Amino acid sequence: MTRTRSLLLTACAMLAFAGNSLLCRLALRHTAIDAASFTSVRLVAGALTLWLLLQWRPSGQAGANSQGNWISAAALCAYAAGFSWAYVHLSAATGALLLFGAVQATMVGHGLWAGERLRPLQSLGVLLTLAGLLALLLPGLAAPPLVSALLMLGAGVAWGVYSLRGKGAGDPLAVTAGNFVRAVPLALAVSAASYTHLSLDTAGLLYAVASGALASGIGYAIWYTALPTLSSTAAASVQLSVPVLAALGGIALLGESASLRLVLASVAVLGGIGLVIWQKRRV
Repeated sequence: MTRTRSLLLTACAMLAFAGNSLLCRLALRHTAIDAASFTSVRLVAGALTLWLLLQWRPSGQAGANSQGNWISAAALCAYAAGFSWAYVHLSAATGALLLFGAVQATMVGHGLWAGERLRPLQSLGVLLTLAGLLALLLPGLAAPPLVSALLMLGAGVAWGVYSLRGKGAGDPLAVTAGNFVRAVPLALAVSAASYTHLSLDTAGLLYAVASGALASGIGYAIWYTALPTLSSTAAASVQLSVPVLAALGGIALLGESASLRLVLASVAVLGGIGLVIWQKRRV
């Protein structure tokens, strides 16, 4: 793969990941769809898209290692559900920052638990990240709703667990497809449990389908195509762009504003994560 194609695919994947935040926020803010229905439709659309992508692959590859497993599927469903409910009240930028910070904190925390040691600058990075998240959540006029923020942090932890379980699990696209398929009945069970709040409309369904099929299904397929061409440091670093892209999209497309608190918290969180990532390659 040429460098130009790798850069283009990577950029498209990051736009897709940021697009998930924008589509979810747009649906839950401007349409009648409820969070549980959005989650279910998103996972169904993602599962179907990933399954179709597997069928289009060369003979002998489709379906390989595609069963997934129920624990990863439960983590995926927990992430998708928390993500949706959190975005009922969070802005796209705030949600993406909380999600990304929680994902990285979970993965760093797992590394420490497994015996990894942080260098001094990495320790400073962790402290900066935690300080940024804490500053964002402190009470005040610019603070996000606490319950929604906690739901997004929980979604980030679930996605971190899902990512950790996916390392070395085989063909990533096939395994992801299997986990999406298994997550569908779990999401439908959540929707059934909250049927009293069921609310649907055409626009909301279209946003949910776009989130599942395009931003999730095709987005992950593009990412897994580009990933082998990137070093682990580059792959981790480029994801720092996702909260920034979500913030810019929220301002441009949803009319959201970026408070000084959010800007300072973003600098601390993304800068702290950057220190951890960039120092890790020297360990």
